[in-house]
Amino acid sequence: MAEAPAAPAEPAPLQDPAPRRRPARRGRARWLAVVPFFVFLAVGFGLPAGTMAYGAFTAVDPDSGATVFTTDNITGSLSGVYAGGLTRSLELSLITALLATAAGTVIAQALVASKRPALRRAVVSACGVFANFSGAPLAFAFIATLGTTGTLTKLLSLGSTGFSLYTFTGLVLAYLYFMIPLMVVTVLPALDGLRSQWREAAASCGATRGQFWRHIGIPVLTPSLLGGAVLMFGTAFASHATAAVLVGGSVELITIQIANALNGNVLAGQENLALAMSLNMVVVALLVMAVQIPLQRRSARWLG
Repeated sequence: MAEAPAAPAEPAPLQDPAPRRRPARRGRARWLAVVPFFVFLAVGFGLPAGTMAYGAFTAVDPDSGATVFTTDNITGSLSGVYAGGLTRSLELSLITALLATAAGTVIAQALVASKRPALRRAVVSACGVFANFSGAPLAFAFIATLGTTGTLTKLLSLGSTGFSLYTFTGLVLAYLYFMIPLMVVTVLPALDGLRSQWREAAASCGATRGQFWRHIGIPVLTPSLLGGAVLMFGTAFASHATAAVLVGGSVELITIQIANALNGNVLAGQENLALAMSLNMVVVALLVMAVQIPLQRRSARWLG
């Protein structure tokens, strides 16, 4: 009599694998790697910002010599001649940002459309140099070129036209010298991100070049262009050395007023007025960052 086949053995129950601790260890290692950065951020930015905010809301009582909390510094920094300096700085930053954005975008688009790689490399390299050429050296270069006895002033007889470098207009020209190259370097990657397939698809649908830019190119580039304009605004707003050497006190700017206040050119009891004006600049800078970061994320989503 044949034996019945044996029943297949039941598979052994699966055992839960041992918990892995490597991801947790890697996460801790990553956090430990960035600890020095946060320490540097706290010491290099947090401590000065906290000291500045504390000084902006405190004053020394001339009678008792005690430190008291007050809002007089903030009120003074937003009134009178100091309010005029803040307004003038915002006006200068807005004008130069708009002009630099327009000119830099046109130059960058010309480089993208150019069929000469050598020309593009040369222009981009020059823009990288000019974008970092600012401050006192730039002011002295403009004085030697367009000043009262400058080379071009005498060659073109600019003095007879009423042009003066030591005015608001001259300051705008000096700022544009390094802001336009900076805008070219900033917006060039965004223009390179416009895919050729989009142009081909638009052309196959019968769209003209103007229609492509109006309905596709400009809407896609708008976050990048706005982000670049905001960056130009912040750069012009924070610049000090060029304006200090070029116009001195003839043009009221908040950076020059802060320097004068730090040098002691204030009334008694207003020693912390410079800290209040600096706090106003920090607030403007934070607003600029709050606008620029979302624009960068949106442009990266389209062009990434």
